[in-house]
Amino acid sequence: MTRSNPDDKNGKMPSYFNLPPLDVSLAFPQATPASTFPPCASDYFQYDDLLKPEEKAIRLKVRACMEKEIAPIMTKYWEKAEFPFHAIPKLAELGISGGTIKGYGCPGLSITGSAIATAEVARVDASCSTFILVHSSLAMLTIALCGSEAQKQKYLPSLAQLKTIACWALTEPDYGSDASALKTIATKVEGGWILEGQKRWIGNSTFADLLVIFARNTSTNQINGYIVKKDAPGLTVTKIENKIGLRIVQNGDIVMKKVFVPDEDRIEGVNSFQDTNKVLAVSRVMVAWQPIGISMGIYDMCHRYLKERKQFGAPLAAFQINQQKLVQMLSNVQAMILVGWRLCKLYESGKMTPGHASLGKSWITLRARETAALGRELLGGNGILSDFLVAKAFCDLEPIYTYEGTYEINTLVTGREVTGFASFKPATQRSKM
Repeated sequence: MTRSNPDDKNGKMPSYFNLPPLDVSLAFPQATPASTFPPCASDYFQYDDLLKPEEKAIRLKVRACMEKEIAPIMTKYWEKAEFPFHAIPKLAELGISGGTIKGYGCPGLSITGSAIATAEVARVDASCSTFILVHSSLAMLTIALCGSEAQKQKYLPSLAQLKTIACWALTEPDYGSDASALKTIATKVEGGWILEGQKRWIGNSTFADLLVIFARNTSTNQINGYIVKKDAPGLTVTKIENKIGLRIVQNGDIVMKKVFVPDEDRIEGVNSFQDTNKVLAVSRVMVAWQPIGISMGIYDMCHRYLKERKQFGAPLAAFQINQQKLVQMLSNVQAMILVGWRLCKLYESGKMTPGHASLGKSWITLRARETAALGRELLGGNGILSDFLVAKAFCDLEPIYTYEGTYEINTLVTGREVTGFASFKPATQRSKM
């Protein structure tokens, strides 16, 4: 290999130019990388006491699996932006796919139990939690809440075991926050429907066996739901490249050109955009628990790192400003957990409103961003290395801050609820005459 530097005498790279990097444990032996995950130190107010025994058990089961199976490989796959398909059987053994769904081989967890499981997955790796959330709390839940009995029996058992994988396709290139205006269309034909349109940002879509697609019925002008099988004629899915966050998640662009869907795969309970709200109510709670878990992992990592890393003859944990930042992070985590826990209790009692869920999701993600920024500062130069978790978590929070409703849209949902005025669309321009 040569280089074009005219000042170089021989034009050759040094002999060590192509050597592999040092293992991080050799390159930086003073602190333990996230491949050996730190013990949990973030339950300072002992919120674990609020959980039922079965909820505590699922927490410990998920935590053990994630720390053993996923922590050692997550940096490698995040860097490559590839999915660790070999880990799917280990995730299936957790028995959390299907979450709150009862029957059909699903675990029938309480929403608190499902939320705790989501947080424990996200604590180690946010991408794995998004993979499960899309599959379970969006696609599977749509079939469970809106599908026919035949569809539930046909699809849910295999999905619960992760033998088949699903995605959930609502967002389009032209319609993100304004999702109800989507323009993918479904036209009734003999024996089924023809779907035409395009979807974007759809997690799991590049390898999903089932695609839950939302389209506008050309006869009623209402939003309907459909189950599309992979490799259906006219269906193409391509991976979105160059993401800075949730790099392990395989987001795709879906293009449908005259895709036929038989009548039995029309989701009969989705007859308007409002029918998606019963699904989004649950998924928004789950999404709120993702940044809780991520923040727990960030705190746990910083807590260990500050005690291991030394400068000026003392551990970083001994310095006042570092303690102040660490305690601010810990305070955020305690408050976030309490808000998330209360959301679960409101849902279980039938009292949770869209405004409750939106405020929880928006506020928690805001505090998580702050927590990640503080953690990045505490780790100094290692704060930009995914080997030490915080840089990776810092980036992974960015898409979570946006999906399931941006921070701004979620605040407007709550604002509409507390004021009685909807402010999503710009006010009509007044005449200047």
